[in-house]
Amino acid sequence: MCQPATVTILPSGKTIVAAEGTTLLAAILAAEVELEHKCEGQAACGTCHIFVQEGRRGLSKVGREENEKLDTVVGVGSKSRLACQAKVLGTENIKVELLSFGSGR
Repeated sequence: MCQPATVTILPSGKTIVAAEGTTLLAAILAAEVELEHKCEGQAACGTCHIFVQEGRRGLSKVGREENEKLDTVVGVGSKSRLACQAKVLGTENIKVELLSFGSGR
């Protein structure tokens, strides 16, 4: 059985415990950290683009819609995810970095 994972949010350093199935967007907002998300979690805008610094295996795989949106976002790298699409699996702790610019614009 999976355990809740600790999500560390950089650069603030805030941490929050996230249950299995929670999106990174929901965890980040629950930690009272602001993250732009114009499409309300539909993988349509790309504004919730983040970098997963540690614990990528503790997240759901990138789906087709997320992959297609990431292809249109400036500044995407191998650690890029859309926070609204990445779900916590509860298998390992996760460290994410929020970008200092609105990458989905």
